[in-house]
Amino acid sequence: MATLFKDVLILDGAREKAERGHILVSKGRIDSILSAEQTPPAADKIISGHGRMAVIPGFVNAHTHAAMTLVRGLGEEAPLMEWLQEKVWPVEAKLTADHIYWGTLSAMLEMLAGGTTCFADMYFEMERVAEAAFGAGMRAALCRGITADPKDPGKVERSLQDNLELAERWHGREGLITVQLGPHALYTVPMDDMRKITAAAKEHGLGVHFHFLETEWELSYLRSELKTSPEAYLKDTGLLEAPYAVLAHAVWLDPKLAEGVPLSNVTLAHNPCSNLKLGSGVMPLNDWLEKDVPVALGTDGASSNNRLDMWEEMRTAALLHKGVNKDPLRVSALEALRMATYEGARAFGFTQKGMIREGWMADLVLVDLGTPHYIGVSGDNLATYIVYAGSSADVRGTMVNGKWLYYNGDYPTLDREEIVQRAREAREEITR
Repeated sequence: MATLFKDVLILDGAREKAERGHILVSKGRIDSILSAEQTPPAADKIISGHGRMAVIPGFVNAHTHAAMTLVRGLGEEAPLMEWLQEKVWPVEAKLTADHIYWGTLSAMLEMLAGGTTCFADMYFEMERVAEAAFGAGMRAALCRGITADPKDPGKVERSLQDNLELAERWHGREGLITVQLGPHALYTVPMDDMRKITAAAKEHGLGVHFHFLETEWELSYLRSELKTSPEAYLKDTGLLEAPYAVLAHAVWLDPKLAEGVPLSNVTLAHNPCSNLKLGSGVMPLNDWLEKDVPVALGTDGASSNNRLDMWEEMRTAALLHKGVNKDPLRVSALEALRMATYEGARAFGFTQKGMIREGWMADLVLVDLGTPHYIGVSGDNLATYIVYAGSSADVRGTMVNGKWLYYNGDYPTLDREEIVQRAREAREEITR
């Protein structure tokens, strides 16, 4: 079925300004893009924008733990390690595969309503996460979180095998799922095990998704306990030899590293709201962008943010770095939009996604520009309105592969009422 977006403003992270025109979507792809002066083609379904709707690429949440919707609100306003060790990990120990399935679906309701078409998830029971995403038609980049346990010497090997089996079953499935290997962090995975994981990534052609230097404490741990530097760690563990690596947070990673270390396979996943809430610090984003190191945006889990709202991440990323650097020209609205869309898709192996181009996949968001906070919007300033004035409340539809997964409050592929009820029950069970 072909869908026509008629007379809309078209914007992505590569356009200096929005173009008013028509978009024809057919067979899951953007079939054609026409100017407003051209006669729009026939279609099975027509969305008439009358110049008061925008179409932008779907957001890619480049780092999250989706099922942590079930532990939202636990251990609030605490430092990272205290929050993890005393509040989160004890409750997570009670999670079952079913809990994670329903928690993930609950997260997907939130994300789809806000225009997110793809999420990068590191957690447990990832087979169920894959089932949830695939069943709904949402894109996902999945990895099984791998941690060591001194009391269980075989844990890393088993988790790695689980991750590889996940990849064998799901990697590349109908273009909706990619799989990465997911070592948790430098303080939960010994260096020898990291080398085994990155060697497996190289052997199987998989990427690596890894928490790296989220807190200043980790930088101290790296130097005092592991007796190494960030540069040496990246080289010695083989992360720089993996097909691609996504380093989540990287708050305490010095951009000067890029001058002597080849980072051609690396994307940084910036999580500004989570890092602010946990008091972890502020990534030197502008310095990374000036060195042409790709940066994507993520929310982190719903228990440390506490939202799964990519609009908020875009706005925060743009505003935060202007303020920190005392420079209103740092991190433009267009850069923020590109990080929230294309850079996340590219980082996790999704090709022809994240831009509005003919022949690319139709992962699109329909935005209502008819509300008061869009008065004065035009093609020239749409990016700034989207990033600084817009919000997830403006989303009228979220499309993946040319199919609506969210439209005017409805979820064509999901049962909202059942998901909310089952997620509530799961929350009650793990917090008893």
